[in-house]
Amino acid sequence: MKKYRTHNCYDLTETDSGKKVILSGWLHRKRDHGNLLFIDLRDHFGVSQCVIEHKNKYFKLLENLKPESVLRISGTVVKRESGTENKDLKTGNIEISIEEVVILSEAKELPMPVFGEQDYPEDIRLKYRFLDLRRNQMHDNIILRSNVISFIRKEMTDIGFLEFQTPILTSSSPEGARDFLVPSRLNPGKFYALPQAPQQFKQLIMVSGFDKYFQIAPCFRDEDSRADSSPGEVYQLDFEMSFVTQEDVFDAIEPVLFEIFDENKKNNKIKVSKYPFRRIPYKESMEVYGSDKPDLRNPLLINDSTNVVKGSNFKIFSNQIEKGSVVKGIIVKNTGDQPRSFFDKLNNWAREEGAAGLGYISFTENSFKGPIAKNLNEDQLLLLKYDNIPSKKYKTNFDLGLNANKKFEEEIEKYSYNWRSGGQYTRNNSQEIS
Repeated sequence: MKKYRTHNCYDLTETDSGKKVILSGWLHRKRDHGNLLFIDLRDHFGVSQCVIEHKNKYFKLLENLKPESVLRISGTVVKRESGTENKDLKTGNIEISIEEVVILSEAKELPMPVFGEQDYPEDIRLKYRFLDLRRNQMHDNIILRSNVISFIRKEMTDIGFLEFQTPILTSSSPEGARDFLVPSRLNPGKFYALPQAPQQFKQLIMVSGFDKYFQIAPCFRDEDSRADSSPGEVYQLDFEMSFVTQEDVFDAIEPVLFEIFDENKKNNKIKVSKYPFRRIPYKESMEVYGSDKPDLRNPLLINDSTNVVKGSNFKIFSNQIEKGSVVKGIIVKNTGDQPRSFFDKLNNWAREEGAAGLGYISFTENSFKGPIAKNLNEDQLLLLKYDNIPSKKYKTNFDLGLNANKKFEEEIEKYSYNWRSGGQYTRNNSQEIS
């Protein structure tokens, strides 16, 4: 029999009932029920519940142990009593009746717990990184990273790419950030630079006659951290192809990206867009989403309403339109019945962000409200209403000047239309006005 374990803490099920087993792992948590002590033993693979009676000679030993002590437990697999099963665990229908315990490493008081997902300051988590990485979420993240990289390698090699490793110590080259420098021992006063990207090396590979190359490339950049990038060091999938067009590149990489996300998604409720992926021209992206890398999950789309307010009595808009400005806004659901104070706060926020202000029109109870609405005639309001329907399927169900159908009225009810001033969307260098 193996010394440390016959099974891991994720293996055992009802079919193993009656077996003598050895498990090794960390004391995840304890529950003292007086005459019974329950222990969750954790390893890399999962958790198994172990139970010991007070008359067992190891009871006092386990009772005094602190969480994260490392144990080797020998015992018998037994089926849990009805009503005590844990459906969230694969091992939730069984427990280990403890017969012997060996302490492999006894833990002291922990600076931060492993059990549970409490949020701790980053400096504490980094100082005790070995504890932080034992927590479920962090542990799963490390496993996911390994799975993704392994999957990339398999997929890329399967379609004929060769993997290369390029040098880490190199010379400085003009990039987008500052270099990290490493002093040369053999050449005093001179330095190596860590690569911000393998740009020169991969070009060297391609002009040398190799057909297709890829690399999980480390990139070292001396720049501030961002929301989508860790400071100092990032890894990226880098690849090159010979004798191809842009469409050939898309055809090669899109199936790989789809499979990466589809294979490693957390559950089947997550839907990954099938390839070929949607192509959004830069101009459309900026006009509709306000960003050249839009998050398509965001339901707030920018609508051009220049024609609606052109020539209106709302001179702040109409006068600027004559000078070449445009008027744009967003439809915000479930805000049409908000009080005036709600929009005043939004207006103050817009000014704090550097805009001149924020105008709005509310549509609720089948009528338009707000300071801008008072300066638009009925035709302009109807045009605004129909031209900015949140669901495109209703756009054909209208005739200007006629009442909207009932289904449309239900859809558009309780919306507000908001304009934000600023210079993001301009024509002829004229500022967009609110």
